[in-house]
Amino acid sequence: MLATPEEPPPVSPVPPASAGLSILAATELQDHLLVAHNDLERLQRLLDDAAQALMRHFTYAAAHMDAAVVHLHGGAHGEPPTIQEARQTLASAITALQFQDLATQLIAHTSRRLRSCADRLARDALGDDEDGAAVVDEAPLRPNPVTQDEMDAGSIELF
Repeated sequence: MLATPEEPPPVSPVPPASAGLSILAATELQDHLLVAHNDLERLQRLLDDAAQALMRHFTYAAAHMDAAVVHLHGGAHGEPPTIQEARQTLASAITALQFQDLATQLIAHTSRRLRSCADRLARDALGDDEDGAAVVDEAPLRPNPVTQDEMDAGSIELF
C-alpha cells in the first residue's frame, strides 16, 4: 500500500484573534464601537440644529428689542432699564451657547477615538482588508480636548 501524503489542514482566510479574543467577540465589540460612533455623530447633528435654532431666536429677540426702543423712545435718551436687563440676559444666553462648541469638540474627539479603536480591533482580530493593508487612523494624542466642566461667563476655554 502506497502512503499518500497527508493533506494539510484547511487554511482559514482569517488569522486567529490576538490576545485570546475570539473573532465573534471582536466583531461584536467592533459593532458596538461603531454604533457608539454613529450615535455620537447623530448627537452632534442634534446639537448643531439646536444651536442654530437658538441663535436665530436670539437674533430675532435682539432685533425686536431694537425696534421697541426706537418705537418707544425714537432712539433718544438711551434704553429703558428693562431693555438693558433683557439685553444682558440675552448676552448670557448666547455665552451659554458656547457649550455647543465645547460639546462639538468633545464629541468629535470621542468619535475619532472610538473609530480608531474599532478599526484597530478589526485589523488585529480579522486581519488585513481586501487590499492587503487595513488602514487605521491613529487615536487622538490628547486624552481630552476640552478642559471645561462648567459654563460660567468669562471662563470659556476654546481649543
